This record gives sequence, C-alpha cells and structure tokens, in this order.
Amino acid sequence: MLHDIALPVASSGAEDAPRTLIEMAYHGLRRAIIDGKHAPNEPLRVEHLKKTYQVSAGTLREALALLVSDALVVTQGYRGFKVAPMSLQDLADLCRVRTLIECEAVRESMQQGKDEWEAGVVAAYHKLSRAEERLFVDTISAFDEWEVRNREFHEALVSACSSSWLRRMRAVLYQLAERYRRLSAFEGAPPQEVHDEHAEIYAAVMARDVARTTELLDRHIHHAYTAIRASNLLK
Repeated sequence: MLHDIALPVASSGAEDAPRTLIEMAYHGLRRAIIDGKHAPNEPLRVEHLKKTYQVSAGTLREALALLVSDALVVTQGYRGFKVAPMSLQDLADLCRVRTLIECEAVRESMQQGKDEWEAGVVAAYHKLSRAEERLFVDTISAFDEWEVRNREFHEALVSACSSSWLRRMRAVLYQLAERYRRLSAFEGAPPQEVHDEHAEIYAAVMARDVARTTELLDRHIHHAYTAIRASNLLK
C-alpha cells in the first residue's frame, strides 16, 4: 500500500523548466525514477547523486524531500533515502481510489459543462489522437508526448467540475500512477487498444451518457493493473 506521505502538488501539464538548483535536481531525479533508471527500493546515495547532478549534498537532500512528497522516494530514517517500492497491491489500491475520485469528477463535469467545456474536450481528444498515431509507429520515442496529451485529455474531461478538491485529488492520483502507466505502456495492450478506449470514452462524453462514461473510465483506469498483472512484472 502507499506509504503515509504528504500529498504532492499535481502537475498541470509538461514539467516546468527548472529555475533553481533544487528544481534541476528534483526534475532530473524524478524523470530518472519514472523512466526506471533507478529501480524500486534502490538506495539513493547522496554522495553519488550529487556528482551526477553537480549540486551540493544539501541541495540534493532538498530535492529528495520533494520526491518524498511525490511518493517516488521514501525515507529510511538515519539510512537516508530509497526509491519507493512498486507492487500490485499498491497499484490496485491506487486504481480503486482514482476510479472513485475521477468518475465523480467527470460525472459533475458532464452535468455542469457547457459549450466551452465541450470544445475543450474536443480539442484535447484531437491532440491525443494525433499523439497516439505517432505512438503506433514508435512507442518508446513517442511516449513522453503521449503522456502529456493523455494528461490533458483527462484534465479536460473534469475541467467543468465545480469542486476544486475533486479536481486536485484526481490530478494527484493521476500523477502517482505515472510510474505504473509507463511500465504498462511497454508491456500491456498495443497502442491501438488504448486509442480505442479513449475513442469510446470520448464518444460517451459527447453523447452526455454519464453512466456509460463512468463505466468506460473504470475499465480504462484499471488498464495498467490488468496489463502488469498479466505480464507478471510485479508481485
């Protein structure tokens, strides 16, 4: 299960350009962990990493503390830091809670959304579809762009929800699932199947069919769990 942590600040899209040495180390380490360059449970030794990122030990510890809030790093008391573990149990719990929050946010958004909201969903889906076309050709090189467009599509779906807490919690849970999503992208269903799921969700949203949309979202959110469990990548 997830460790007891402070909630991370949800990203609003592509990562902002680092403005300080702490942010530079934070963004570099975050990307390395998500990309799998640091394995789950791997110790993160300050003396080694400060050479990699050319920063002081104090700066690196500040960056690692931010990653603890992102649930990507955990503390080991006096033994320092390590990469957060990954497990099927953790992913199942994450998917369950994300489904509850996101489906409620989408339900409210569909009930409250006007023409401007609908136009935003159309635009986000168009960009996502183009990114998925490139994903069909080369999953590895096109994944980062797809991740951004996928995030934007899910954000567009809930953008008319009046509850700022629902929207924020949904974004936090989406962010926490990023490592699992990347893992399932290369081991799970082919990109065409993922695109078909998005197309079904989009059609249901445009039809204002709330029941159908939430049913499809539930299945879609659990996609990573199903793929990872079938591939035996995690226990």
